[in-house]
Amino acid sequence: MALLPPFIRANRTSASRRARTAAPHPAPAPALGLPADDEVLLDVPDDRLGPALVAAGRDTYEAAAALLAGTRERAEWEHRDRYVTRLASFARSRPEWFEEWRAAAPHDPDVLLLAAQLAVGRAWDSPARAELLREVSPLITAAAQGDHRDPVPWRIALDHARGSNAGHKYFGELWSAAVRRAPHHYGCHVAAKRYLAESWHGSHRECFDFADRAAQDAPAGALVQALPVRAAFAYLTDGCGPEVPRERLDAAADRAIGLSARFPGSDPWTAEIRNLLTYVLVRLGRRADALAQLRLIGPYATSFPWGRLSDDPLGHFLAVRENVCSGPSGEPAGHPPDGHGERTYPADH
Repeated sequence: MALLPPFIRANRTSASRRARTAAPHPAPAPALGLPADDEVLLDVPDDRLGPALVAAGRDTYEAAAALLAGTRERAEWEHRDRYVTRLASFARSRPEWFEEWRAAAPHDPDVLLLAAQLAVGRAWDSPARAELLREVSPLITAAAQGDHRDPVPWRIALDHARGSNAGHKYFGELWSAAVRRAPHHYGCHVAAKRYLAESWHGSHRECFDFADRAAQDAPAGALVQALPVRAAFAYLTDGCGPEVPRERLDAAADRAIGLSARFPGSDPWTAEIRNLLTYVLVRLGRRADALAQLRLIGPYATSFPWGRLSDDPLGHFLAVRENVCSGPSGEPAGHPPDGHGERTYPADH
């Protein structure tokens, strides 16, 4: 079977046509310090994950096993969380390598973690989500017992609790267990914010309060600094609830700009945060700041947030980028500077 690439190139014809429609006289991206459209890729793995995905595409698991074992041994929980999510996503369409690994080492903590993530992902899109998720609870318990230091099984448990409509008391117990292991783990905080967003639907101020407290308590370089801008994205795309003051949206964007500045440009690791930040900056009409983030993004577009807005996330990213490049000043075409309610495709924030 041919190798399925872990990232894809855009459909240049459709993306370019949309961009031209939105901006009749666009400024060439390279002239503004941006890569050309045909150089932009979607969801590029970093240098550690890429070889593991290529090996998995060849139905061998050893590279993935070494990658996850290394993150566990070095307590690289943020990397571990991201890698297991990407590997599980790949295993949903190409499970052979994982099933071979599982048969060879059924009690390996990394196998247990990947099995739990894979089971939750498979159940999530089903109309019987809540019932199916309850059936996979033993897999999450096994993953949590695999390494008691690891917060990632608890992030999976938090997602599981949201999908199975768990009550606040149970969710609070999971949250306490997660933060005992890693007080500033980004994935656990994102899972908690998502749960709160669904429990307090329309109460964006409570989600902002949670996000702001977490960011204020975290080190300056922690990914949790991006949690308020995720709250801003949820508000700008939700279309319900009371208004959030403009200054709070700007403060969330400014905090994320500060986080972005701590990482090198054209960095796959921070690409998702920068793509998210760019969306929020565009919606706030902050063209110059959005253009600065696009330069830092370089060739690395990500499915989130653009996949929440379009069936063609890379094409959507390129069209927005073209609007930013072509706008004379202020807010690019097609994005209101205030208010919220842009339609998103069915998915959680």
